Amino acid sequence: MAKISKEIIDTLSKDLESCKNLNDLMGKNGIMKKLSKQLIEAMLEEELTSELGYEKHERTKNKNNRNGKSSKKVHGEYGDLEIKVPRDREGYYSPILVKKGEKDIGEFENKVISMYARGMTTRDIQEHVESIYGISISPTTVSNITNKIEAIVKEWQSRPLEEIYIIVYFDAIFYKVREEGKIVNKAAYTAIGIDKKGYKQILGLWLYRTESSRFWLSVLTELQDRGVKDILIVSIDGLAGFKEAIETIYPETEIQQCVIHQIRNSLKYVPYKEKKGFTKDLKLVYKAITEEEALYQLDELEKKWGKKYPYIIKSWRRNWDSLSTYFNYSEHIRKLIYTTNIIEGVHRQFRKVTKNRAVFTNDKALMKLLYLTVERTEKKMSKVRHWSLILSQLSVRFESRLEKYLK
Repeated sequence: MAKISKEIIDTLSKDLESCKNLNDLMGKNGIMKKLSKQLIEAMLEEELTSELGYEKHERTKNKNNRNGKSSKKVHGEYGDLEIKVPRDREGYYSPILVKKGEKDIGEFENKVISMYARGMTTRDIQEHVESIYGISISPTTVSNITNKIEAIVKEWQSRPLEEIYIIVYFDAIFYKVREEGKIVNKAAYTAIGIDKKGYKQILGLWLYRTESSRFWLSVLTELQDRGVKDILIVSIDGLAGFKEAIETIYPETEIQQCVIHQIRNSLKYVPYKEKKGFTKDLKLVYKAITEEEALYQLDELEKKWGKKYPYIIKSWRRNWDSLSTYFNYSEHIRKLIYTTNIIEGVHRQFRKVTKNRAVFTNDKALMKLLYLTVERTEKKMSKVRHWSLILSQLSVRFESRLEKYLK
């Protein structure tokens, strides 16, 4: 527990007796400001004790000792505070509550939200706060704090979008959620767009029972309602009916079905002993320089493997129109559109923070955590490399559609 001396408690008791109005309690020089200072300093002392492994004034053989305090001015919930930060002789101690260089310590709630955003469960946060800072908070309190994110999520999900996106990626990832007393699978639909300046944006997140082309249609409709007038190219998985859903809302958009998804689905039907040979021949199809060469290699693949695996060949031919779109472009653009890897990278970040939760209590709990991950992930997203070259090539193919948005 964070220790506050009897002298401090007595002083605060006297202050409370003289407290006559709200300003005396919470004003610029109010009691809450004094209490904040004392609590912060007591918590920092507890942090150092945890770092050193022994109490203050306790005898120890530890070579690293306390080494006085340094003054630091920070801005907190109740105004500017002059606090004393304890030091250790070896300089190993790095404060957690008030980090080095941090001038605005904000509210305690922000720290709880930060822990939640990194995948800590409600109970993990409760135990962490109590063990480090000596503050006892209930799981309900943690939930109430994180619930404040919900309004931010709603605002983010309905924000206006740009008029045109050069490329948009669509994919879904699945989670288990408790609903009406049962545990059900929920698909988290994700859309990532590359804007006309080459920057990646996560356009939105949506939850639904299953991944279906019908729900994707509602997602596309929402994007249109939020201001997206045109999309040049989309990259999608091979979900039945998805292509038709896109064509309903954005009839001029070129559709590239993820080649990696198609390869994975094909190899499911090939036994291990023949996988190496089949993969080698299949690679000649999707690695071809031109579409003509790719079709020739597909014919050769059918001659060699068609009788054994007719379903695979039929699948490639049936989906060829959307699988072969990338052959129309140069290498830089091909790398961008032939797979949905960009969106799978975001889903990997989702998995990192959701791995400690086998089941989410409800949709809101899942959405809160995914949004916080989005917020952190977007900050790390870089501009697409060689963007000027890519845009100039696309400007030739989509001249009339691009010129009105590139002014």
